[in-house]
Amino acid sequence: MGWRARPGPRERASTNAPAAQGSLRSLATAALAPALQPGRWSRVLIFLLAVPVLAGIAAYGYQVANGLEVTGLNDDVFWGLYTVNLVTLIGLSYGGALVSAILRLTDANWRGPIVRIAEGTALVTLAVGALFPIIHLGRPDRMWEMFTRPQFDSPLLWDMVAILTYLLATLLLFGLPLLPDCADASQRSDVSGWRRRLYSWAAADWQDLPEQRRILRRSMTILAIVIIPVAIMVHTVLSYAFSLTSRPGWHSTIFGPYFVVAAIYSGVAVVILAAVAYRRAYRLQRWITDEAIRRLGYILVTLGVAYGYFMFTEITTEGYVGEEAADALLYVMMLDRYAPLFWTFVALGLAIPTLLVAFRRTRTTTGITVAAGLVVVSMWLKRFLLIVPPLTQPLFGDAIGGYSPSWVEWTITLGSVAAIPLLLILLFRVFPVLAVHEMQEIEADADARSGQPIVVTSVGGSP
Repeated sequence: MGWRARPGPRERASTNAPAAQGSLRSLATAALAPALQPGRWSRVLIFLLAVPVLAGIAAYGYQVANGLEVTGLNDDVFWGLYTVNLVTLIGLSYGGALVSAILRLTDANWRGPIVRIAEGTALVTLAVGALFPIIHLGRPDRMWEMFTRPQFDSPLLWDMVAILTYLLATLLLFGLPLLPDCADASQRSDVSGWRRRLYSWAAADWQDLPEQRRILRRSMTILAIVIIPVAIMVHTVLSYAFSLTSRPGWHSTIFGPYFVVAAIYSGVAVVILAAVAYRRAYRLQRWITDEAIRRLGYILVTLGVAYGYFMFTEITTEGYVGEEAADALLYVMMLDRYAPLFWTFVALGLAIPTLLVAFRRTRTTTGITVAAGLVVVSMWLKRFLLIVPPLTQPLFGDAIGGYSPSWVEWTITLGSVAAIPLLLILLFRVFPVLAVHEMQEIEADADARSGQPIVVTSVGGSP
């Protein structure tokens, strides 16, 4: 591995302690680089991202003042961009959380530099995505009735319960590993003022005792086990809002796993984008290696093949039976109005990413990053095709519905897209971007298995 680590602040000494200590200080400095050395470009980027976010907030204020009539929603297409964004962003969050959980449970020794970014991505995408059920309400002031007058037979109520449960689990998944890192950061000589006070508070009296390390490791294992079924539950329940209807294109027994695989697929892609962005911006190539990105690329293409299989199964099952309503929907999707969008998704969301990772010449960090970017955009497009076209098809008669998103919907959507990198930048302007303590433990375990001595080091002090 490209980094050295330690299991505690004071352990057995060895002859290579000075080199290891320097490496450890470099790791701690790299983890805090976005916070302590953000660079002028970071402020410019924050400003550029804040503009569409503020525009989205203003557009939502306009919608609240004038009602949902300012959107393109109508009696036929009652779910539009807001629902597309909800499903997409919850999916992105799910993928980030699962990357962290699965890598922890499988004890993958390359996970260390990835998990903090994956957990941060999961947290911010979930926080933004969870706002869209509120944005979609015509009367957000009545949201409290979801708690005071719940309809237990409604999938939407269980959507809310699942998302809130998942939000709590994601907060714990991100927050617990921060305890030792914040404790170490609070002792650094280049940390002062409100940062030192914040790190001291966030450390929660962490002293790196063997019992504390044992409890933290056990807690993270339990949390990783728990968050997998919770995340599956969230996206399965989200799929019930569609599949528990008799509408052609939605009423399908495959929707649960179909949604789950789509969520992991797009989630892994956004983790790759976030990891590569921080690796390039703060020169973290020593920690976030090409091999780690390549392994995430393998996971991405495996999920892409699985999602393509689910889509093929769904289309052939509906098309072979030959029901009139299902045939009409497939025709509209694949050969008529929505055909350009559908085949664009097939090319950019499935075929090209698979080919980029499959061939050695393009299986580079740049190639995998391009593949991940195509997947994120294309999976948003696929969610649009999943939600809007079935609503345009008539249940009675032959009148075809239509939907054209208004400037309000587009402005709020663009604001939410900008909010994700903005929140991620702000999050890691405060907390370490690399899981220093976990990377040290992984290296210590590897040294123990290989019989190498463990060094005496501490991350306190100046770099």
